[in-house]
Amino acid sequence: MMEGRLQSQEDEITLLKSSLADALRRLRLHDQLIPLLKQQIIAGGWPTIRPQLYSFNIIVPEQYCAGLDIFFTARFQPHSSGAGPGPRQGPPGSHQAHPEPLPGGCPPRGDVSDGGGPGQSCLTLFFSLSHWLTGQSIKMFIRGRPITMYVPSNIQNYEDLRMEPPVEKLELDWVYGYRGRDCRANLYLLSSGEAVYFIACVVVLYHINNRTQRHYRKHTDCVRCLTIHPDKVRVASGQTAGVDKDGKPLQPYVHIWDSSTLITLQQIGLGTFERGVGSVAFSFAVTFLCVIDDSNEHMLSVWDCAKGTKHTEVKSTNEAVFAVEFNPSDSTNIITCGKSHIYFWTLSAGSLTKKQGIFGKYKKPKFIQCFVFSLTGDVLTGDSEGNILTWGKSPGDVKTLGKGAKETFQIMRQTRAHDGSVFTLCMLQGGALLSGGGKDRKIIRWSADLAPERECEVKDVCVRAYVNGEEVLVGTTRNAILRGTFSDGFVAIVQGHVDEMWGLATHPSQDVFLTCGHDRQVCVWNTEEHKLDWCTTLEEYGLCADFCPNGAVVSVGLSTGRWLVLDLQTKEVISDYTDGNEQLSVMRYSPDGSFLAVGSHDNFIYVYNVTESGRRYSRYGKCNGHSSFITHLDWSKDGKYIMSNSGDYEILYWDVAGGCKLLRNRYESKDREWASYTCVLGFHVMGVWLEGSDGTDINALCRSHSERLVAVADDFCKVHLFQYPCPKPKAPNHSYEGHGSHVTNVRFTHCDSHLLSMGGKDTCILQWEVKRAGTGDGGDRLHSASFTSSPEP
Repeated sequence: MMEGRLQSQEDEITLLKSSLADALRRLRLHDQLIPLLKQQIIAGGWPTIRPQLYSFNIIVPEQYCAGLDIFFTARFQPHSSGAGPGPRQGPPGSHQAHPEPLPGGCPPRGDVSDGGGPGQSCLTLFFSLSHWLTGQSIKMFIRGRPITMYVPSNIQNYEDLRMEPPVEKLELDWVYGYRGRDCRANLYLLSSGEAVYFIACVVVLYHINNRTQRHYRKHTDCVRCLTIHPDKVRVASGQTAGVDKDGKPLQPYVHIWDSSTLITLQQIGLGTFERGVGSVAFSFAVTFLCVIDDSNEHMLSVWDCAKGTKHTEVKSTNEAVFAVEFNPSDSTNIITCGKSHIYFWTLSAGSLTKKQGIFGKYKKPKFIQCFVFSLTGDVLTGDSEGNILTWGKSPGDVKTLGKGAKETFQIMRQTRAHDGSVFTLCMLQGGALLSGGGKDRKIIRWSADLAPERECEVKDVCVRAYVNGEEVLVGTTRNAILRGTFSDGFVAIVQGHVDEMWGLATHPSQDVFLTCGHDRQVCVWNTEEHKLDWCTTLEEYGLCADFCPNGAVVSVGLSTGRWLVLDLQTKEVISDYTDGNEQLSVMRYSPDGSFLAVGSHDNFIYVYNVTESGRRYSRYGKCNGHSSFITHLDWSKDGKYIMSNSGDYEILYWDVAGGCKLLRNRYESKDREWASYTCVLGFHVMGVWLEGSDGTDINALCRSHSERLVAVADDFCKVHLFQYPCPKPKAPNHSYEGHGSHVTNVRFTHCDSHLLSMGGKDTCILQWEVKRAGTGDGGDRLHSASFTSSPEP
């Protein structure tokens, strides 16, 4: 309720700020017009006004309105000299008006009446917003604010326009990234030679040698845990609960699926688990699946995999649980570990009983991070103190507890392993052990009797290790997967961002795109080879970027008002500028590369002259007029004008060639052609908004270079594909899932062969292939469908 009230207050403040800014703009124009009007009226003639539609209209007496598109009402006492137009005669104080309103919602035209005494001179102008022609504009409302869209000249029958879903569709081609920063036991190797891991809502099967990917995409929210069956074919993956677009919680579940066919075999626990699924494990003999959810009690349940029915369930602990496993030699024994505990469970007669591990004389660690079973049946745990603890059964202490004392699980040995936490343990053939450390970033190989044999250091904290013969796969907290051996070292085969991402730009002529985010990394990726070309770390985090049309340099906007220009070949910073002290939200080069527009959260658009092939910049001007932060902007095809959106849902147009002046008559821009279309507000993309949308529901959109498609990134983890133009509400579209967080940006590649979409908190980049269902004729039909009822211009 408090959040709702706060949001309502923020909406009211946004509307008030916007209304105030609009009033100030009108007053400035009023101040500019009044002296001119007074001078011309007193001199004996009405001003000659060019027929055009302003954001407000001046109303003139009826006898002067013929042929004008704007008019104003004046009530005044004629000048004592008799100069100026004479008012239409009528009784003193009377006001004659047309009884019916004019077309387009105009107020009735008013007449002029006497007022005041002889010798007095006074002039009052009444301004009103009106549309002189019916059907020239359409209004949409966001958070109660009306947004006026002017209909282009070539559309005469707006109501008859037909909206159809695009012929093209998207197919997931590649997934960049890996979720290692907050998940464990999430990397395995299948018998097919594929590494299986997850990020966002997708489980990725990556064939390391062939460098191909397959994707399991049946999850509806972020995957949180993963395990493979001892047969190395079946996989179980559990997801978080998530929420729908109305904020209602969704039900989490576990899917059991076949990794060879990607067919779902069983859905486990729908409507049973709370918040999400934290850990899963297969038994080795009977086909049981053990699941621990994320509820307060961390419910532990055992399921029959074949039937999909629950075998038993019990409360686990109120503390965090990190891992669960069946004993490979006895499927009636289950072990769980987590914050300050390790529990040994026994499954018998359809019920679960537990015994807590006894630390005795050893210091109790804050966290037990992981565990494995040794070949001798002992349990080895890795904890936050950097120790490997060996646990075993001890007979009941009859002397202390009396006759009938039961056996306990106690620490048999403590081995100092790492500085900082032990994040992962992996049992090798022959009884050897592999451990991955946190603070020291080491991977150590231990003999069967826990003597260190070999070690190597990796770039980051190891959270998961999986051994295939001599080769080791390592997952790190920096969302990378490393592959290598102790003798040859390790190289990254999967890389990704580690924090929220917003900046996305595609190269104008190559299969390359750039991303940047809150992790301060700027990454350049190759869409053809599906790999990271290079990466650099900045002093501050990047929020936006754009390639120069020549493709040699790229500009990156940062969180402090700074922006950098990077050389794509040398990877060096060749220019460094600062505009204001607030974050930058959009960078956009003009089509010929002669200008760069920088949109800031200080409400300004800074425009720079660009010379020396994008290597030299000089301030050209500043667009001043928005009442909120800049969100999106685009250049016209001739490079003379800018269209921009702001945080309070304004659409403004700027004459850059004329000195970065605000075009107050937005009607004149209705037929202007735009080199790109990334503004989320505008007539041509009005149909992408759902009825009742919040102004933040759509984070980004992008028109294809062919001008036939528009892709949309929304706040509900989805990517949409519409036809372009898309000017009617409730336009049909294709919707695609895969992200587990708000989708922050979308961009088409230079040839429209692929679409890139970028998640926020899920740190996931999805590469979609644009599948064209028909030939070029189909595309022509798509384009004409939007304007079926419109005559040729």
